[in-house]
Amino acid sequence: MMSRIVLALGALLVFASPAAAAPVLLISIDGLRPGDVIDAPARGLKVPNLRRFLSEGTYADRVRGVLPTVTYPSHTTLITGASPARHGIFSNTTFDPLQINYSGWYWFASDIKVPTLWQAAAAGGLSVANVHWPVSVGAKGITWNLPQIWRSGHADDAKMLAALATPGLIPELETATGETYARGIDESIEGDENRGRFAVALIARHRPQFATVYLTGLDHQQHADGPGTPPAHGVLERIDTIVGTLIAAERKAYPGAVIVVVSDHGFAPIGHETNLFRAFIDAGLITLDAGGKVKNWEAMPWPSGGSAAVVLARPGDPALQARVAGVLTGLKVDPANGIATIAVKSEIAGMRGNPLASFFIDFQPGFSAGNFAAAAGGLATASHSKGTHGYFPARDTMQSTFMMIGPKIPKGRSLGVIDMRSIAPTLAAIMHVRLGGAELPALAY
Repeated sequence: MMSRIVLALGALLVFASPAAAAPVLLISIDGLRPGDVIDAPARGLKVPNLRRFLSEGTYADRVRGVLPTVTYPSHTTLITGASPARHGIFSNTTFDPLQINYSGWYWFASDIKVPTLWQAAAAGGLSVANVHWPVSVGAKGITWNLPQIWRSGHADDAKMLAALATPGLIPELETATGETYARGIDESIEGDENRGRFAVALIARHRPQFATVYLTGLDHQQHADGPGTPPAHGVLERIDTIVGTLIAAERKAYPGAVIVVVSDHGFAPIGHETNLFRAFIDAGLITLDAGGKVKNWEAMPWPSGGSAAVVLARPGDPALQARVAGVLTGLKVDPANGIATIAVKSEIAGMRGNPLASFFIDFQPGFSAGNFAAAAGGLATASHSKGTHGYFPARDTMQSTFMMIGPKIPKGRSLGVIDMRSIAPTLAAIMHVRLGGAELPALAY
């Protein structure tokens, strides 16, 4: 696998050549499997706007992602070129052993420990816009920012978002579109279509030289119904229409722009959940009070879909390490628990994953990690959704998407398998800006 990644990066370097800087529009379609574009006709998918990237541009057959293969760590890699071990976004949700943060996510860009493409573009004198990209609240370098954040779904979420967005931007675009901007918790295709129209209006009115746009409806539908299902295909076809409107808006603003479509991870069907919280409570590693809340803990799961990190209260305690290893090994023996791999700290470091984790569990296909709220239901249960991601990144089903078109981009060129960390430095090279912190060299283009 690594040799194929090196060869793909080498191919990109071979065809890359110095060219004038170009504006960039970066579109992320959460959960877009590469085969849903490359093999669209065989899968019965009508996605003409996405398919044109294959004939008119350059694309990867697959993109190998990061640990874990979930939205927030992956999107931060896409915008920095660094792995979670360096950029600091270790999961979707923050570590919350006492369960007091109301399932809070890594919304705040101040948690990113390395420079972003937004900052690099701004430092290079470019104007920057963002619509709904993960980990973008308070992000430096963004001229016009519509960040992603929610709390409860209450109407006050809209007030919070308006307070955190670029002042006056939401009212301006609501006037321009004649619509109310979608609430952050809205992950439906209708929410995507709304944000797509706001992105088109933003591009038309402000002509950002670097813009990021995030679409989440496909991920939402694949969780609900599973990947490759008719409802998921229907959502992707509607997203294809959104992509077409974004391409047209960007081409009108900048005929020479490079337009890039990425995704953060693949998707896999599931039917079972294994609740490590239940196992740790039963083993005495987590103690609950009379109200069922966490009172004390020695080891705590940190779930991420198809995998789960395990954090120890005393990571340097050999006795605690051995005790937790024994519990996990005991669970793995029973096939009903669906544990495929128990990675230890050195192996986690080799995958550039969460440095806070002493163990990282990868589940078997069809299994996922349960959350704390479901611990009362038992150790092994039917899953609450029909599809997920988050497994270790080497799995074929977790591979993601990269495609780009533009006047200077070679047409009909496949790069094979590439590393997700190569994308941000490639875009920095296209814009002729300097990105520090990327783990792979910036690719000349």
